[in-house]
Amino acid sequence: MADPAMITVTPARSVPAAARSALGALIRRDLLVLRKNFGEFAGRTVMQPLLLVFVFLYVFPTIGQGVGAGGGKSGESDFATVLVPGVVAVTIMFQGIQSVAIQLSQEFGYTREIEDRVQAPCPLWLVAVSRVLSGATQGMISAVIVFPIAAVVHAPGVHAHLSVHWWVVVTLIPLSCLAMTSLGLVLGTAFEPRNIGLMFGFVVLPLVFLGGTYYQWTRLAAVKVGGFPWLQTLVLANPLIYIAEGMRAGLTDASHMHLYVVYPVLIGFCVLFLGLGLRNFRRRVLS
Repeated sequence: MADPAMITVTPARSVPAAARSALGALIRRDLLVLRKNFGEFAGRTVMQPLLLVFVFLYVFPTIGQGVGAGGGKSGESDFATVLVPGVVAVTIMFQGIQSVAIQLSQEFGYTREIEDRVQAPCPLWLVAVSRVLSGATQGMISAVIVFPIAAVVHAPGVHAHLSVHWWVVVTLIPLSCLAMTSLGLVLGTAFEPRNIGLMFGFVVLPLVFLGGTYYQWTRLAAVKVGGFPWLQTLVLANPLIYIAEGMRAGLTDASHMHLYVVYPVLIGFCVLFLGLGLRNFRRRVLS
């Protein structure tokens, strides 16, 4: 029989330590899946932005179909300068929604994988946060993949006038990814799997077309009714407009919304979307 004096008792981990360990394991699991399917991820990420810049910045100028308000090569270059940051912004948005909303709709639906996740030794809200963080990581990878493509796919004589301001880029992209994956958490817990088509039709498409992808927010002041810039005011409710304008500040010298507006509003959207998403996630899991 062992001497009782020689028996060592391993102290139990504290609840916060166990939660941190579970959070790390959930994120590592998602990133492992991403690594094994990176080819599919990269192809899905590249296709939409590549077609966008190929059609607008290569095909249209080559066949003589005017863009950039018909201003010739100069106008086309100005349009390219505006479009490149918009493409990066919309890629971050799509990746945030796809990596969180679509996955959650499947896990709450036919795969029922969410039942395995919520058995992790951590609070329910931390399971949702792990999905947001892993999705934000995927969003940052997507931005890195897409930017070189958007910057170089142009017709001869058309050049985007880029000027990278690194402090804006390295701070804005992670914040934007968190905001969009938090929005993905809201959408993924609000829409049933059978209604995903409605989500794209009534939420995602309006966000894209009214999110400053193809134009600068400052130029919308020209759209007025009775002297009131109604469209410029309306799009302020769209989180994508702040990402697109922030990316223009980080990648170009074109006119853009003030950064002292962009950063606080994006932080506010992060808090709002994450709060709503965590509430909806808890309700869906416990229902």
